[in-house]
Amino acid sequence: MNNTPKGNRKHIVFYGKRNAGKSTLMNRIVGQDISVVSSIKGTTTDPVSKAVELIPFGPVLFIDTGGVDDGGDLGELRVEKTENTLEKADFAVYVISIEDRDEGFYLEYREKFKERNIPYITVINKIDTVSEEKLKQIRYDLVINKKWKNTVFTTIKDGQTIENLKDEIIKNLKKDSEEETFIGDLIPQNGKVILVVPIDSEAPKGRLILPQVQLIRDCLDHGIKSYVVRDTELASAIEDLAEIDLVVTDSQIFKKVDQIVPKHIPLTSFSILMARQKGDLSVFLEGIQAIERLKEREFPRVLIMESCSHNTSHEDIGSVKIPMMLNKYLGKPIDFQFRMGEDFPKNIEDYDVVVHCGSCMLNKKAMEHRIRICKLNNVPLTNYGIVLAYLTGILERSVKIFHLNFILPKF
Repeated sequence: MNNTPKGNRKHIVFYGKRNAGKSTLMNRIVGQDISVVSSIKGTTTDPVSKAVELIPFGPVLFIDTGGVDDGGDLGELRVEKTENTLEKADFAVYVISIEDRDEGFYLEYREKFKERNIPYITVINKIDTVSEEKLKQIRYDLVINKKWKNTVFTTIKDGQTIENLKDEIIKNLKKDSEEETFIGDLIPQNGKVILVVPIDSEAPKGRLILPQVQLIRDCLDHGIKSYVVRDTELASAIEDLAEIDLVVTDSQIFKKVDQIVPKHIPLTSFSILMARQKGDLSVFLEGIQAIERLKEREFPRVLIMESCSHNTSHEDIGSVKIPMMLNKYLGKPIDFQFRMGEDFPKNIEDYDVVVHCGSCMLNKKAMEHRIRICKLNNVPLTNYGIVLAYLTGILERSVKIFHLNFILPKF
């Protein structure tokens, strides 16, 4: 894998009214014509994204959105799609045409940014369309009087203003950036980690799945020695190596690997590590309590949530293995609902528990949003790897390395 996945890129989203110049500004920053540009209002309908390397910050994902002031039935749908991007925005750029400084929508979105803890800057665009005298007055009103904070003035006719905008975005990204690691804070430099990668019908032919690739890279970044083996070679690998710091396995063979790995060697899964990096492991562990409470429900409703769309098979974890194991464990009919990608349901309160994948295709902000929605609606949320570890009786062992205090539900 040569490219940074979208889930690991900072998401920079452009907002504003129609014809504010959002698309043109994004195209200039990216250096490509990603969004269609026109003087006709509402040219951008669905959000348009482009993954780029923002030098010197690093990999980011720019997202252009439709106008926040769009109207009519179709316009309302476009605005809804624009608002959905708030769930994954790491940084917001609100663009205002200098000739249309309507504060209504701006103040509304500024509150949305604050509610979601999204850092933002305000861009006053098209400054070439007003006189120098008027521009000075507007600068005075907005900047010197500090009416609007973090304000940048731009025009596509002056490349330096575009560079100023880019520099401001980078400066803010660096300020709010934090290192995200899988095991760099758990395993010492020169430590040894065995990664157990089963090769079955679910394994993509000729390549590894994203969490496996990311964990290998994380080991390289932190000077940790990683050894990649199939489950069939695991026992001999343990014999070959001394002082193993951690074994990480695919969740679907948790039980088999648990029986092979000596009890003094820590064991966890790719899914649990991904859940820890992208979400809140304490929330997912608390959510496992809901599995026991399902016994009290006559016909429990369980949402199985995938962060990506893919074809399924008889060995698929989310659509086959977890439902089968839960049915067997609870011994009663369960109403399983399945959702994929960004299709996170609005009626989340209708479910007794949400079982989420490792969220490797989501950025951290999007996963944090889903956690927040579940908390607000008092819906327990847990994770594939944690459920599989719990149902195979090895949950306590699989999270011991994280040194968390939690109460393990009793079987």
